[in-house]
Amino acid sequence: MSNTASGLPIGRGLLYLIVAGAAWGTAGAAASLVYRASDLGPVALSFWRCAAGLVLLLAVRLPRPRVRPATPVGAPAVREPLGRKALRAGATGIGLAVFQTAYFAAVEETGLAVATVVTLGAGPVLIALGARLTLGERLGLGGVAAVAGALAGLAVLVLGGGGTSVRPWGVLLALVSAAGYCVMALLTRWWGRDGGVDASGTTAWTFAVASLCLLPFGLAEGLAPTTAQPALILGLLAYIAAVPTALAYALYFAGAAVVRSATVSVIMLLEPVSAAVLAVLLLGEQLTAATVLGTLLMLGSVAGLAVAEARGGIVLEREREAVRV
Repeated sequence: MSNTASGLPIGRGLLYLIVAGAAWGTAGAAASLVYRASDLGPVALSFWRCAAGLVLLLAVRLPRPRVRPATPVGAPAVREPLGRKALRAGATGIGLAVFQTAYFAAVEETGLAVATVVTLGAGPVLIALGARLTLGERLGLGGVAAVAGALAGLAVLVLGGGGTSVRPWGVLLALVSAAGYCVMALLTRWWGRDGGVDASGTTAWTFAVASLCLLPFGLAEGLAPTTAQPALILGLLAYIAAVPTALAYALYFAGAAVVRSATVSVIMLLEPVSAAVLAVLLLGEQLTAATVLGTLLMLGSVAGLAVAEARGGIVLEREREAVRV
């Protein structure tokens, strides 16, 4: 069950993606608390998220020796050319900056429910189409059913409470966010198939590029928040940088390089599930029938796709072993 290019088992890649999706869901609650306690804007928040996450990644990465990706026995070591590494970091960094900032802006413009539905609803569709056109990946009938179930669960989860307002500009920003995520996911999978990709290095360089892209816009918006609770804001920013950013994106880039793009997009729908659970457990929101039904639909779809992906990895590995014999 391993991807021969990167050496990461597909089962472990699925686990990485599940943890990343759950961690991403905590960022929304933390960001909401930041907005309540300060005047920090979405661009500035995205900048601090990327910049502080980069510092944490470098702090973890520098003391340890570099580990090269595993290669099959007898095969030559694969090293990524410097030019392709720079292109990959630049493209994924811009995609990350667009994805994060446009989503935060959409939440501010049209509300959390509508922004989440459009961004996370359009994401799997765009990625499935993009993966079919650019990577030749087929979703299959089971995959189509899983995507449909996940999207239905997402709609029930975030719209079940009603009271939502749709603003065209906010919807457009959410679609831009979905497109940024789609580009980032497809490029990660594309370059991951060729091998020689260092997941932690990819994350660090991506954050560096995203931080540079966001810096001038963050300066224009205001990087220093006005708040009566500076300790709370610093703690929240530190958490956002550490868990749903540095940790989650490192796991995401590692897992997305070995798992099919459409599967990745559906597993990442765990983000609103974890956000809904946090809203009930930590923020005191009421547990409704829509929350339960939406969560079960999405978790069932994620589980189904994960099992199918793992089985596909076993079959692929057996076929390769038969060819070697």
